[in-house]
Amino acid sequence: MSPGTQDAGFAGRIGARDRWAEDGRAGLALDVTDEHLNEAGTLHGGVLATLADTAMGQAVRSSTGEHDVPATSQLTVTYLRPGAPGTVVVTARVRTQGAHLTVCEAEIEQDGAALVHAVATFAVLHR
Repeated sequence: MSPGTQDAGFAGRIGARDRWAEDGRAGLALDVTDEHLNEAGTLHGGVLATLADTAMGQAVRSSTGEHDVPATSQLTVTYLRPGAPGTVVVTARVRTQGAHLTVCEAEIEQDGAALVHAVATFAVLHR
């Protein structure tokens, strides 16, 4: 586990860092290592899906009440090109926010090129 990720949950366990969220936007980064690669030698799609889902969840949380919890109800990940060792950057933003459902989008880039476009719907649980 990387320093500063102890409280970051699953995304922290895989190495997500530089997490931020504010006003319906969020982001994070990951330094891709050999541990993140699939058998074909490219960045594992599950890692990319996790990063997108995490950033979008943070974006939703930054736009709701303090005790509201976003729960992913639908996630669509479009893989545009393979990733490789190096840094990937994830940015997410709330697109549409209703009383109970929120729609977000995320982009994942590496070396200035898009790897992933993701869209998710979150149910906002009011606690």
